[in-house]
Amino acid sequence: MKRDCIVVTGASKGIGAAIAFSLSEQGHHVVCLSRSGALPEVHNTSGDVASRLIARRADVTQPDALAKVFRDLGEEGWRITGLVNNAGLHIDAPSAELSLEQWHQVMDMNATSVMTACQKVYPHLIAAGGGLIVNIGSFFDKLGVKRNLAYCASKAAVGAITRCLAVEWGGKGIRVMNVAPGYIQTDLNADSIAAGPLMSYLEKRIPRGHPGSAAEVGSLVAMLFAPACSFLTGETIYVDGAQGVAH
Repeated sequence: MKRDCIVVTGASKGIGAAIAFSLSEQGHHVVCLSRSGALPEVHNTSGDVASRLIARRADVTQPDALAKVFRDLGEEGWRITGLVNNAGLHIDAPSAELSLEQWHQVMDMNATSVMTACQKVYPHLIAAGGGLIVNIGSFFDKLGVKRNLAYCASKAAVGAITRCLAVEWGGKGIRVMNVAPGYIQTDLNADSIAAGPLMSYLEKRIPRGHPGSAAEVGSLVAMLFAPACSFLTGETIYVDGAQGVAH
């Protein structure tokens, strides 16, 4: 008898790790996909939660590698019922000097890999009788941000991918959602946020007065897998403390 699992890309650290933990805390088995193949570090987490985390190695920009991971999971007795496309890349550069190589790097990681991962998991979700795909976008998808041309464009593409697949695959029992965080403090950026002028800027710009946490994003993503959200699909949920709508 097959066991259900949810695959999370970029799950070895940061927001991806928080998503994996939140899903595991809800009782899901979570396949943590990353280039390193490492499990996220366990912080104040019970052994039961940690035991539901499964590490796998793959580069999300390589469709064949993704397909192999999904196929191997099936052969090992797992049934994929969900996918969280979290892996991403940010490059900061003046728009007039942004190289085509940099453009492709960001678009390939943030948008193309989301599309191909959805394609590769599709037959597995069909075999499971449906499922949920959660794409991790950004509130930059609706903003004009200096030095962020490629990043903003890639995250806007994630929203479009989400809407199109939700409409096209809804009749197959597949839901597709886009969670778009604002400024989120993680283990990876805590020093840069706290040490520089960014924190004072965010305290003024974010109505609630401080950045969000990776755990808050993780909790929201995990909530979307609950039966109560079964009619929710095709939408972008902004998790930015209202910064994106503050005037």
